[in-house]
Amino acid sequence: MLTVLGFAMIATFLVLIMTKKMSPIASLVLIPALFCVAVGQGAKLGDYVIEGVGTLAPTAAMLMFAIVYFGVMIDVGLFDPIVRAILRFCKADPMRIVVGTALLAAIVSLDGDGSTTFMITVSAMYPLYKRLKMSLVVMTCVAATANGVMNTLPWGGPTARAATALKVDAADIFVPMIPALAVGLLAVILLAFVLGRRERKRLGTLTLDEALVTEPETVLVGAGGGDRLTKAPRGTGTGGGTGTGTGGAGGADIAEGDDEEQEFKGLDPDRPTLRPKLYWFNAGLTVALLAAMILELMPIPVLFLIGAALALTVNFPRMPDQRARIAAHADNVLNVSGMVFAAAVFTGVLTGTGMVEHMADWLVGAIPDAMGPHMAVVTGLLSLPLTYFMSNDGFYFGVLPVLAEAGAAHGVSHLEIARASIAGQPLHMSSPLVPAVYVLVGMAKVEFGDHTRFTVKWAVLTSLVVLCAGVLFGII
Repeated sequence: MLTVLGFAMIATFLVLIMTKKMSPIASLVLIPALFCVAVGQGAKLGDYVIEGVGTLAPTAAMLMFAIVYFGVMIDVGLFDPIVRAILRFCKADPMRIVVGTALLAAIVSLDGDGSTTFMITVSAMYPLYKRLKMSLVVMTCVAATANGVMNTLPWGGPTARAATALKVDAADIFVPMIPALAVGLLAVILLAFVLGRRERKRLGTLTLDEALVTEPETVLVGAGGGDRLTKAPRGTGTGGGTGTGTGGAGGADIAEGDDEEQEFKGLDPDRPTLRPKLYWFNAGLTVALLAAMILELMPIPVLFLIGAALALTVNFPRMPDQRARIAAHADNVLNVSGMVFAAAVFTGVLTGTGMVEHMADWLVGAIPDAMGPHMAVVTGLLSLPLTYFMSNDGFYFGVLPVLAEAGAAHGVSHLEIARASIAGQPLHMSSPLVPAVYVLVGMAKVEFGDHTRFTVKWAVLTSLVVLCAGVLFGII
């Protein structure tokens, strides 16, 4: 009975969030609460939730302060010189432009937010692709796949979800996976090189001045502090644009002008949040923070809490400015942390009622004995289609715990299952269930169907490279 109810709860949750009948947060709370009552354990719901919240609080804190930290770093211009350096590296050579797209998307993905990554990447690279008449679907393919590899960062979402669902430490999942993910990133750069060579053969090479003449760039006004994009007529100076916005870097509002010939303008170099005199302090702080995380000097939530406090205090010493920066990223912080605490209800009920154990027993019986010791690899392979056809919430909170329990019955640790589960992220970032991909194709003016047809095969290949590297390195 518990087996049937457990699968029914997961199926109900998946259907509701995939059909967008309920938000992930609401469904993570209400569906398990109803099923907890249905199995006759409604009186224990409070205990399950409190225990889950206590377990997940460090993960929620990590995500909250990581979003604030990297949001501030984008606001103050930490990544602006990187954008300019990549544009200089490109030199209007199609091969270099595509490789530069991969590098830029990977670097900006450090903030853990796909929408921000795509806005900055397309803002910087779109003018070159447009002027050289390069394939824009190549840009969207490389950007999405690079972001998918980097999306496995502990504050990016999937790793935190896996840690949350299996009650393990995010650092224990991510740090050992770094070599495999590095191989995956190299595979993306190699892919960009191959696609760029193809574009170079088709188009030839121009100088940078020839490529940019009369071609306006895209304005991104204060990433994270108002991300409205404005189209302005040709000839308008860089840094112009009218449009303001509220909210974090979770989406973009594109204001259409009257002129049919309008194009995107360039990345605003004059936004008021820039702190050029503090660039080296911010760069050093970021390097130190990432190094401390890799070396596990302190728990990741503590590192980002201290880092965010330092970044805000040094860059914005006035209290009103600090409040403005926090408010600018509040939407992302609330959505992500709210999702983690809501997941405490789902995982608490699934575990506390015994549903996970019963479902795992059934699944173990269905898997051939010969496959049992290889459940980590099976999980990695399943992560490709499952994270493409369902949301990360559905896979990590609904399916992964069952796979983990099935693996545990054959001596496979939860950590190995968790590491394998993030292998499918390069493909997931092109899923129609990922809101950020619509920001990417919308800004790049690419049809979603065209992006999907071109990207899926390369994203699958990249995911398999990550999985195979994990197996070869003995990580999975």
